[in-house]
Amino acid sequence: MFLHQIKNPKGSKKRRKIVGRGQGSGHGKTSCKGQKGQLARSGRAIIGGLEGGQMPLIRRLPKVGFRRKNPLVYQIVKLDSLKRFKDGSRIDAQFLKSQGLIRSIYKPFKILGDGEIGKSFTILAHSFSKSAEEKILKAGGKVEVVEKATVIKNNAA
Repeated sequence: MFLHQIKNPKGSKKRRKIVGRGQGSGHGKTSCKGQKGQLARSGRAIIGGLEGGQMPLIRRLPKVGFRRKNPLVYQIVKLDSLKRFKDGSRIDAQFLKSQGLIRSIYKPFKILGDGEIGKSFTILAHSFSKSAEEKILKAGGKVEVVEKATVIKNNAA
């Protein structure tokens, strides 16, 4: 069998319904839309949020919570993945990026306390879990929190 001999399975290609082309189309005078009314006319049919005279569901339910447009999402680094580095290493965003543990040096990352660590490291990160911080300090390492870059807004007075 060759590529030019392969055919689509029967019934996989369905012909598009062509409406509004008169009696000979097989869809009749009104093109399967019934008689007059909102649904028979062109353009948008019924808008989803409208419920006749009834109060719409979206207005009946209370407003709850808030979601940021650009949420702060941390890149995750587990302590277990830091075991392979030399004792006394300085671990920061550039180093983790070069080792393939984080995707971007411009996004914040957090160190989680999964696993054990037997070496002392100096770790610079945006955030640490409590267990990670305890394990790093217990192993004789240092923990430094890096401040996120602050956006300065120009206030024209």
